[in-house]
Amino acid sequence: MAKNTSSSAFRKIDVDQYNEDNFKEDEADSAVSGPDESEITALLTQGKSVEALITVLQNAPLRCKQQHVKDHALTLTINVLLSIKSSQIDQAVEALEQNDLLDVLMKYIYRGFEIPSEGSSGHLLQWHEKVFAKGGVGCIVRVLSDRNRA
Repeated sequence: MAKNTSSSAFRKIDVDQYNEDNFKEDEADSAVSGPDESEITALLTQGKSVEALITVLQNAPLRCKQQHVKDHALTLTINVLLSIKSSQIDQAVEALEQNDLLDVLMKYIYRGFEIPSEGSSGHLLQWHEKVFAKGGVGCIVRVLSDRNRA
């Protein structure tokens, strides 16, 4: 004979947490402010472009919800990328030892393609070629499937 199952005490897993209506986005870190413009400018004026690139990528506001912070970080990153000469791109990409930094760089390259400026598209294509050569197809797939946009 069947038991009365009107009680939910038999549940050990809360299946209601998987309901689509209860889905919540990961909480953003409100303390993320992006890269420090004065630090990046100082590194660029000292001729330390590769260090400026690493600093910009490490401080990227990926989980930030404020669009103006993301746009400011994009502008800084594009300026750093354009300040590095074509002959130095290989050296800069090799300096990025972590795949996470390559992925962030690829995100900014794609964002740079969205808002082209005079002479930036060709330079960004060179960056794309070098990052793709080091990161492979996986780098592009991770960037295109990631929910945290640059």
